[in-house]
Amino acid sequence: MTTSFIRSLPGRLLVAALLLGSANAQAWWNPDWSYRKAITLDATPAGAVLTGDVKDAVVLVRLHEGVFNFAEGGADGADLRFIAEDDKTELAHHVEKYDPVFNLAFVWVRVPLLPNGKPAPIWLYYGNAKATVPVESKNSYPAEQLLVYHFGEKGSPVQDATAFAHHATTAVSALDESGLIGNAARFDGATSVQLPASPSLNLTAGTSFTWSAWVRSAAGVTGVLYSQRDAGGAALLIGLNAGVPYVSASDAGGALTSAQATAALGADGWNLLTITGGTELRLHVDGVLVATLPRPTPAITGAAVLGGDLAAPGQPLRSGFVGEIDELQIAKTQQDANALRLAAVNQGSADRLVSFGADEAQAGSGGSHFAVIMDSLTVDAWVCMIVLALMMLASFYIMARKGRQIGAASKGNRQFMALYQQHDGDFTTLQQALEPAGESPLSRMFRVGRDEVGKRVARQPGAALSSQSIDAIRASLHGTLIRENQELNRLMVLLTIAISGGPFIGLLGTVLGVMITFASVAAAGEVNVNAIAPGISAALAATVTGLFVAIPSLFGYNYLLTRAKECSADMQVFVDEFVTRVAEQYRGADVSSRSH
Repeated sequence: MTTSFIRSLPGRLLVAALLLGSANAQAWWNPDWSYRKAITLDATPAGAVLTGDVKDAVVLVRLHEGVFNFAEGGADGADLRFIAEDDKTELAHHVEKYDPVFNLAFVWVRVPLLPNGKPAPIWLYYGNAKATVPVESKNSYPAEQLLVYHFGEKGSPVQDATAFAHHATTAVSALDESGLIGNAARFDGATSVQLPASPSLNLTAGTSFTWSAWVRSAAGVTGVLYSQRDAGGAALLIGLNAGVPYVSASDAGGALTSAQATAALGADGWNLLTITGGTELRLHVDGVLVATLPRPTPAITGAAVLGGDLAAPGQPLRSGFVGEIDELQIAKTQQDANALRLAAVNQGSADRLVSFGADEAQAGSGGSHFAVIMDSLTVDAWVCMIVLALMMLASFYIMARKGRQIGAASKGNRQFMALYQQHDGDFTTLQQALEPAGESPLSRMFRVGRDEVGKRVARQPGAALSSQSIDAIRASLHGTLIRENQELNRLMVLLTIAISGGPFIGLLGTVLGVMITFASVAAAGEVNVNAIAPGISAALAATVTGLFVAIPSLFGYNYLLTRAKECSADMQVFVDEFVTRVAEQYRGADVSSRSH
């Protein structure tokens, strides 16, 4: 596509049409939701700096008044919906905290894949007063996640956010409502949170697991963050020793062995502590490996305690922790370095994973239906509609150009005939009058006839023109007439192609779209009118587009063809009149003997 074409009127129309098509290609997921916002999850070196993909990631999305319009959202966040990049697939999520008074919300969204090579865009929809909490919120975590405590409960046992429902048996004695992620559990060294005695939380020898929690404490604090023991003496302890994180473990009847980091945690700052188990125990701080305990996971069947160490059930708490804990998570798999890095980057106070785009408001109902249709178009339908759009632009360009050309020809012919009649066909005076009058088909034909007459008169001055010369002049004029008609009708064939071909191309797109829609229904094994209706309507859009091409082209072609025929009739009449005048002026009495 050349620069000159782009700058022309049809080129600008084509560019505008393509831009409009790309803008409407991204449809609205559900017309019941009034607003949406683009969210980008950037795991590239510019964002979370991952070295590999993370599958089945649960991402924290923080909403505040700087990035989210709380005034248009629901009162409790029940209308929040997170949709994948295709603007069709709903992502499971659950709201940890939604505060429309202070304009703050914490939402956990399950994303099937976070590629490290490119940003992953998703959509946040909101603004539906009739929406309720989606059933998918129970599936916000994968099956490997055994326990997640957000510590949002006041005066009641801590609730597990996973489908396992490993709710704590005791409540947190104090909450910090300005925790890192919503509320945080505050421990004073004398109180703890008892986890349930569940077989799925037991550890087996060498089993893989991941334990993580965000921790904040004063400088130099010593205490046990998490302990799990059984009657045989097997134990797993995670804690701080003068502010330095450590992990200790022992088998039944064995002694504790420990590994600790080389540096203490920062005072009064949040740090993510993670322990992964398997063939060895590894201690990570903020996603970075800081210590390794070269022994496998111990086999422990006892219940766990958060905030201290219990030597045995019913015994006083030992080595109580003083500080705050937020977002306790336990999984039965050993998460890799990328998943740990992702959690540290995403859940920390300086989130470098999630970025927000501008809010978009849904157009009126007609616009939303049009968006649904455009979003449901298949690739073959898009190809047909792009071809039809190009045909439409070409036909409009041709109609405009031919309209100007035929209009100018008709106007010039009228001006010429007025001069021709005024000078009674006199060649000499008419030629002088035509010089400032401009060009027209009749004036060009007149000059051809005048030149033909002049050449023959010049060869035999004063002699009458023979009948052969008159016929030669008539032939020259007819040749000019044919060329002028060809010029008037040039490119008109493209309009006939648009008239006849447009509907057929649209019909082709419709048939292919219907075939693909019903093939999808057959593959899914169920018939759902809500599923097939957008596909059928999108398929019919191709036929409608074909008619939009053909109908204006049909009207324009018939109008232009009629105008061209009028010009052609005027030229035919002029040929006859001109030849008759020539014969009358240059053959004298012989003219009457020649039939015409």
